[in-house]
Amino acid sequence: MIVLNGQRSELAAGESVTAVLTRMGLDLDARGIAVAVDGEVVPRAAWDSFSLHDDARVEVLTAMQGG
Repeated sequence: MIVLNGQRSELAAGESVTAVLTRMGLDLDARGIAVAVDGEVVPRAAWDSFSLHDDARVEVLTAMQGG
């Protein structure tokens, strides 16, 4: 089981960070997206190659404008 933003998800071990973001409907070229797996930031350059392991805790953050 992989936890995405604090919720159990249908994601499977072995999926890449890119696959997760695509499932979420996020534009991979957009600025202001940050991803952490088990509390460690995954650099954008590693999103394609970083594979999730079983029991991974993934947090996806997006910057929002406004005030």
